[in-house]
Amino acid sequence: MGNEGLNVLVALEAISYLVTAIGLPFALWVFMKEQRKEREKDDEEIYLKLADDYESFLKLTLKHADLRLLAPPEQQPTYTDEQRERRHVLFEILTAQFERAYILVYDQKMSHQATRLWQTWDDYIRSWCRRSDFRAALDQLLEGEDPDFQRYIRTVASEEAAKPSPVSDRARQA
Repeated sequence: MGNEGLNVLVALEAISYLVTAIGLPFALWVFMKEQRKEREKDDEEIYLKLADDYESFLKLTLKHADLRLLAPPEQQPTYTDEQRERRHVLFEILTAQFERAYILVYDQKMSHQATRLWQTWDDYIRSWCRRSDFRAALDQLLEGEDPDFQRYIRTVASEEAAKPSPVSDRARQA
């Protein structure tokens, strides 16, 4: 093999090192970026499925409009035994949905995207935890539920119970 053949081998080896040094990290970067996109897509699909489930729950509340579950607290009726039972069943469905959202979406260290998706559920949970009847039912509703979820929703319920009610805010403004 002459000098020319040796130079070609050296050049090929240099190119091989260059491809390895640049190409491999680039390929890993592309792979990781695609994995992140896939995770975000999966998170979005989970969020959309949960949102559809919550929409179905809201439709249930409309079917049971006599329970006035979406009305302000001061507009809650005096319930019959049958209405209390239906309200409790709806609260159980809602609590199960909140737990499912908590397990599938919530994490102590969430990405920006996951935090954005979780914030909606946190708002829903806080909204329902403002209701004294929902808070009063929590002990029974949370039996057998995920311990981390129990801690989370009890904390939220305590925080919401400590806030002034909209009725007292209106009374102060009057």
